Formats: sequence, structure tokens, C-alpha cells
Amino acid sequence: MRRGMRIRTKVVVLTTLAMSILTIILSMIGYSRFNDNVVESYAEYVVAAVKSADSVFDSCGMGDLINKRMMDDNYEAARSGLNNIKNNFDIKYLYGVYYEDIDDLYSLCYVINGKSDEEREGRKLEDIYSYMGEPCEEDAFDLRSRKLMRDCVINNDTGFKYYESTSSEYGRLITCYSAITDSSGKAVGVVGADIDVNKITQDLNTYLRWVITAAVLITLIMIAILVYSINSFITRPVGSIAENTAEFVGLMKENVEPEMLDYKKVQVKARDEIYVLSEGVSNMADGVKNYMTNLRHVTAEKERIGAELNVATQIQADMLPRIFPPFPEKSEFDLFATMDPAKEVGGDFYDFFLIDEDHVGLVMADVSGKGVPAALFMVIAKTLIKNRALMGGSPSDVLSYANDQLCEGNEAELFVTVWFGILEISTGKGVAANAGHEHPAIRRKDGKFELVVYRHSPAVATMEGIPFKQHEFELHPGDSLFVYTDGVAEATNAHDELYGTDRMLEALNRNPDATAEELLKTVRESIDEFVGDAPQFDDITMLGLNYFGK
Repeated sequence: MRRGMRIRTKVVVLTTLAMSILTIILSMIGYSRFNDNVVESYAEYVVAAVKSADSVFDSCGMGDLINKRMMDDNYEAARSGLNNIKNNFDIKYLYGVYYEDIDDLYSLCYVINGKSDEEREGRKLEDIYSYMGEPCEEDAFDLRSRKLMRDCVINNDTGFKYYESTSSEYGRLITCYSAITDSSGKAVGVVGADIDVNKITQDLNTYLRWVITAAVLITLIMIAILVYSINSFITRPVGSIAENTAEFVGLMKENVEPEMLDYKKVQVKARDEIYVLSEGVSNMADGVKNYMTNLRHVTAEKERIGAELNVATQIQADMLPRIFPPFPEKSEFDLFATMDPAKEVGGDFYDFFLIDEDHVGLVMADVSGKGVPAALFMVIAKTLIKNRALMGGSPSDVLSYANDQLCEGNEAELFVTVWFGILEISTGKGVAANAGHEHPAIRRKDGKFELVVYRHSPAVATMEGIPFKQHEFELHPGDSLFVYTDGVAEATNAHDELYGTDRMLEALNRNPDATAEELLKTVRESIDEFVGDAPQFDDITMLGLNYFGK
């Protein structure tokens, strides 16, 4: 058998997976919190820079200068103020802009910008400064920024707002902006500042590297601790239990004697589930050993009983007449009978015998119950009926005698239903007594089989001293007689449907002129077809007789 993943390997894999997921979750949470805190700090910083620039613009009347498109001494004073802010604040860009046409996003023009001493050193002013009315480059501001600044002017928004943007040219920036107002308080432009926050990304990457490194180290330590603990408390004892169990099962597959089945119990110190498992497997192994020991004795006993039942089956079969035709010298009639027990031995029986040269006795009987008790009762009943019939007398006399004899000492309270008839061979006249048995079926020449229904007497062995009614019948040349036990009519299929006498008569009438043997074979095939795979619950016994006369 292919071996699956070991417990230790599963623990390492699951622990690594769990720690990896935990590391990812903690890293994401830490990344998000770190980023938010840093961005918030940078935003506050750039807002302070824009507030300072706004104060400079207010003091210099920059709003009115924008209206006049004028660059006077106040304009230069404003630039000087912006330069000082750039020197004091670590920001990337500081500027003022306005729209030539408020409806045209791309009509954005510079008002002024500021540069630090470091940025101005060794460079021409016209190369680094932007002047009033100078159009902004198309790539200087993205579409989103242009819309936000236009909305700021239209809404006369003098508050200080910021947003974050990322571009391939400028990297990651935080932009803060506010409206520039003239002396009447009307917004005419926007003052803005950009701060470079690319350093945040670098810090976050450094943070992630430290977190991942720490997580890997912690994971390795946790795996080592878990593997050691699980190996000590789970893997090793479970492995020992598995190996010992496999060895025990191997001995069972080799069909060794039960006394050689030895399970090596695993000693577990901790009183936990592994201890319970070890005790349970050990107890189960002891139980299996005891079971197999008992099974050996039971099997031997069963084989002995089976052998005896086989002998009993053969004895019972030998007791029933099985040579056909039974009376080859008698050409006046032909008969055939069968008995199929539901178990090894049955309670049904049939019998036929010559009482004298002109009378034949016919018996069809069914003992209550099944198995050995019914078979023993059947032997006694059959013997009593035949012996008494050979002494002479009517069917009623025979059944009365058998009834009284069987009632003596019948503590098991068994009884037997019997149809017993005596047929005068030369004339076809007969007398029959029915002690609680099934109605026989008779077919007249060129006719169909029909049930002969009349009132029954009680079954034999139910009560001492009871009388048994009898009735006369007569068979003419070409007539047929069919008697049977309730196992025929009560044969049941898988849907709990009974075969019934209607189906029995239909089977008999398929070929009513057939021999007695063929009639019984047709009925049996019909029963088997109806029952299918359903088990046989009762004995099936049948007897057929064709009367030809002289």
C-alpha cells in the first residue's frame, strides 16, 4: 500500500504555511499603518509650507497682481518669501498658478515659483524661475491635478487640501493646494507645494525586509519547537502504535493460530488522547484475539452441526419416496412429487403408498415451524399416518389416531396440517380428509385446473379427541389432481407480494395435459420467475397425479 505523508512532514508544512500567512497578514497591516502615519506626517508638513506661502501671497497682494498680470516690487518680494520657505522646508516644488480660461484645463499658467539657495547656485534665473503668464508645461500637472485646482478656483476654496499622486517622471508626491484670492476675496489662482515621498517607499521596503526576516527566523524556531514537541508527544507514540498494529494485522493475514497473535502495547506517559488511543488499540487487539479464539471454536462447532444437518437432510430425503414412477405395474395412474426445504431440513412432507392392490394413499402435510424440530415432528407424523393407514380405515380414522398420538407429550406445541386421501385405483373414487391444509386442485378431462374448496378440519396435534371430517371425490380417466403446501401459494418476491393460488392455477393450465412431472416443473419455474432473487422462506412441496383408469 502506498504510504502517505508522515505526521512530522504534515506538521512542518502546516506550520510553515500558517506562519507564512500570519507573516503576510502582519506585514500588510504594518505596511498600511506605517504608510498612513508617514503620509499623514508628510501631509501636515507640506500643508505648513503652503500656509506659509499663502501668508506671503496675502502680504504681497498676489491676487491683485494676478488680475493685473503685473510683476512689480511686491511680486519680487513674494518670490523672495517663497525662496525662504524653500530654504526652510524640505519640499520639492513651491509655486502659484492660474487659468487664462477657467473652462480650459490646459490654459494653466504660472504665477510664480520659489527655489532654494542650493537650487539657484550657479544657474541662470531664467532657467529655474517661472514668471507671470508663462504657460505650464503639459506634463507639469496631470489631468487630475488640473481638475482639482480648477475646482478650487471655481469654488473659491481657501482651505488647505492635499492628495497623493504617483508618476513615472516625478515619482511619488504629496501635493497641497489652496486658493489665491484678490483684495475682494475672489479666488484667482492656486498656491501649491509638492513634497517628495519616495523615501516612504524605501522605508516601507526596509520595513518589509525586516519583518520577513524576523518572521522567517520565528517560523524556523517555532517549527523546531513544534517538531520536537510533536515528535515526543504525538509522532513517536503514534508511529509505534501504527507499526505494532501493522505487525498484528500482518499476523492475522498469515492466518496464524489465535494464541500467536501478540500485540506489543505502547507505553504512553502522558494521560492524553494518545494514551486513550494506545489503550483502545491494545484492548481492541485483545478483543480480536479473543474473538478469533472463540470463532475457531464456534466454527468447529458449526462445521460439526453442518455435517450433522447434512446427514439429517439426507435421512429426511431418503424417508420420502423418490423413485418415479413409483408403481410401474399400475397403469391406471401416474404421479410425481417434490419437496424443496427452506433450510437444511424441512417440516413439509409428502407420501404415497399402496394400502392394498386397489387402493393408494396420498399424503401432503406441513409441520408448523422449520428446521430440526419440524423435521423430527414430520418423521413421527409421517410414520404414524402411514402405519395407521396400512392397518385399514378411513382418512378420518387415520388422522384421528395420528392426532391423539402426536398430542401426547407435545410440549413444543407443534402441529401439522394434512391432506390425506385414499383413491380406489380401479374406479377413481376417493375419500379425503383435510386437516387445516391447502385446498387441492382438480382438472377434469379437457377442462382446466380448479380449486376444490370445502370446510377444513382443525390441524393435527392441536387437541386430543377431535373428529376429522372427510369428503368423497371421484377421478375419471383423463382427470388430474394437484396437492401442495402453503410454501407454494405464500412464496414472496422482493416487493413482499405473494405468489398466490391464481398464479398457481395459471401455471397449471399452461399445459394441462402434461405429465405429473411436467406439471410440477412448470409450477416451480413459475414460482422462481415470480420470486426472483428473494430468499425462500418456506418449504415448497407439491404432488401431482394423472388418472387414466383401466
